Amino acid sequence: MKVLKSIRLTPETAGTDNLAVLYRSLGCDYPKFFKMDRYCKLGFLSSEMLLQDAPDRFIPREDRAVAVFTRSGCMENDQAYFKTVQPGAYFPSPALFVYTLPNTITGEIAIRNHYKGDTSAFVLPAYDADAIAAQMDALFLDGTTRSALCLWLDCPPDGPFEAVASIVTP
Repeated sequence: MKVLKSIRLTPETAGTDNLAVLYRSLGCDYPKFFKMDRYCKLGFLSSEMLLQDAPDRFIPREDRAVAVFTRSGCMENDQAYFKTVQPGAYFPSPALFVYTLPNTITGEIAIRNHYKGDTSAFVLPAYDADAIAAQMDALFLDGTTRSALCLWLDCPPDGPFEAVASIVTP
């Protein structure tokens, strides 16, 4: 696997831990951003930062995959949703439910950028470059995928976020 371009996003590199502030500073135009949970916002913003100068951005392509690797996934949102389905306080929130899957962000990124390739999310116990590389190598075996947007997203409920976004090729 060859990395063509990569960015790392943390509160220190972003200059803020407020993802809405970062969104506004990037001049993005994607109103759905404000409905997303923090994990999806992190994935969205890291992909925006990585792809903002790509000359082929928004051109539909079937040869680009999106793969997300995460430790915490959408745990923060899962906890919020769980509170809405407790006995005695049962009022399930569809707005929260939609973000209870760690692969929701892969769809958001694919739709935003017109990617029609494979989208996958993998939960790992910690960042593991070898495991990520092995999975990405396997992704390229399908004969269709020529490049992938690969993201490591960690957005724990009790700690700072971290994202690494890369464009990779076989």
